[in-house]
Amino acid sequence: MSGFNQIPGIYHRPLGEMLVTTVCDGYMAYDTFDIFRDPDHAKLRHFLEAETRVAPPVVSINTFLVRYGSRNVLIDCGSGDIMGPTCGRVPGLLDQMGIAPEAITDVALTHIHPDHSNGLTDPVTGAKLFPNATVHVHQAEIAHWFDDGEKAKATERQKRVYFDAGRTQITPYLKDAANLFDRECEILPGITALPSPGHTPGHTCYVLRSGVEVMIVWGDTVHVPEVQLGDPGVGMIFDTDTPRAAESRRRILQKCVDEDLLVGGMHIHFPGFARIRKGYKGAFRFVQEQWFHADNHGHRPDAWQPPGKTS
Repeated sequence: MSGFNQIPGIYHRPLGEMLVTTVCDGYMAYDTFDIFRDPDHAKLRHFLEAETRVAPPVVSINTFLVRYGSRNVLIDCGSGDIMGPTCGRVPGLLDQMGIAPEAITDVALTHIHPDHSNGLTDPVTGAKLFPNATVHVHQAEIAHWFDDGEKAKATERQKRVYFDAGRTQITPYLKDAANLFDRECEILPGITALPSPGHTPGHTCYVLRSGVEVMIVWGDTVHVPEVQLGDPGVGMIFDTDTPRAAESRRRILQKCVDEDLLVGGMHIHFPGFARIRKGYKGAFRFVQEQWFHADNHGHRPDAWQPPGKTS
């Protein structure tokens, strides 16, 4: 079979008066279970294979564009060129949608890991890639990634990919285009920052509200849904503080159940939307939202009707 082009990783989901668009930056395929901080590889394999998933896992990388009023808000901005050839799709997809970098008014970062923040700045020239955007981020992220003492404890790869790249990416915005917060707060009309530390010190979810509809974009609360909903205590090697990350994960998962929140996940398989339900003995269940087609105005039918039937 000759080569082919996959469909673009773009998916529009109306939320009240907002339009939330998944923009898929790509994926990372792993050949080991060592990305998990759990020695029971048989358990991890069982969780994946029970959901007919590849084991070891493929981890999707999504960002979300939120459009309402005069605002174009990116929640995370992709990995730029730092994560290899299977990632870095965000700029091309924004261009395909006709969204110029200058049109992005805000970038809300869940945290400053490279797959979430490395699309902010050209690392060669130091120029902002979103010249008119305000970057919203928890101040604990700045304190941690600019801490030379913490950097000294890191591996050589972590120093380069996390600390050095993070500083390069965020620095151009810090002087006059950054909104730093340290608690739950509304960063923009209808968008509330909800800190959930552990994965990184300032890891943050964002709750979107428009009319009666509510959604949480939960960042890296979960990396591999099949595993971490089956056992929310399973951490990742990318965690700064795995026990605290697990505590935040359980809290956010329970919130999603109690409030029946629609979830937008950076590492939920495209198109990235789901709801969470309670499982058995402390586990949770993952119910991916059904893909739907909408008209040019973002409307979707409230209920399916058979052909020819109007009531």
